[in-house]
Amino acid sequence: MRLLHSLTSPFARKVRVTLLEKGLACEPVVLLAGDASVSAVNPLGKVPALLRADGTALYDSPVIVQYLAVLVPTPSLFPADPLARIEVLRLEALCDGICDAAVLRMIEGRRDPARQDPNAGAHQAAKITRGLAVLQAELGDRAYAVGDTYTLADTCVAMAIGYIDLRAPELLAPFPALVERYAAMLARPSLAATVPPR
Repeated sequence: MRLLHSLTSPFARKVRVTLLEKGLACEPVVLLAGDASVSAVNPLGKVPALLRADGTALYDSPVIVQYLAVLVPTPSLFPADPLARIEVLRLEALCDGICDAAVLRMIEGRRDPARQDPNAGAHQAAKITRGLAVLQAELGDRAYAVGDTYTLADTCVAMAIGYIDLRAPELLAPFPALVERYAAMLARPSLAATVPPR
């Protein structure tokens, strides 16, 4: 397998952490900003994209993670209880949404100032802030996001907090519990090995 990704993509980080948690070997293909070669694999031109041995590609990160869970069932990153699994997927959707908003905010901020929408950045920042507020309130001081063991939800929480720390650290200021949680989570080897470069 080959993983086309960027080192700063939060969605690619989710897949990279899952590969490490599963102990799966995968050839990394790191793409730089503006590299259009991913479009040959993913018609949407987005990372991550996973090329399987038979030459077929999987995308986007939720699909890739589900595939890896089928490929190597243990350790499981999903609870056995169906309702608890739905809770993991709900937190994945929330964290993905936080990261989507951060990406859109970053892209808008990189546009020519004369062409920027003055409301777009604030709109995306509000989404991020609401999402982080829900995370902080729901997670409280629990050791794990769902249940009593590490799941994909924990990966996604780390992915979201880590990406906001990279792209908009000022938005984390009202959420000290999330900052502390993330710092503690970095003791986990898979999360420490995938911290995005600044």
